[in-house]
Amino acid sequence: MKYYYIVCFIYFIAINFIAFLLFGIDKHKASVGKWRIRERSLFITAALGGSIGALLGMRHFRHKTKHTNFVIGIPAILIAQIILALLILH
Repeated sequence: MKYYYIVCFIYFIAINFIAFLLFGIDKHKASVGKWRIRERSLFITAALGGSIGALLGMRHFRHKTKHTNFVIGIPAILIAQIILALLILH
């Protein structure tokens, strides 16, 4: 059972790191006029557990901070994940 927690922790760190990187990559690509990462992909990564990384990426890179979908959506996903985690762990 302890391996389950280790795997979950590694997944949590990895998905949040990926989400953070995706926001940075998308910001860079936007500034140089190249291909962009789909907004759907950014949301899916957040929904798969990377909402903290996505939120930190938004703030750090100042990316998608004027899009209402992201300003409301990413924190809403984070709140839903916190509630779900509390329900599961309680």
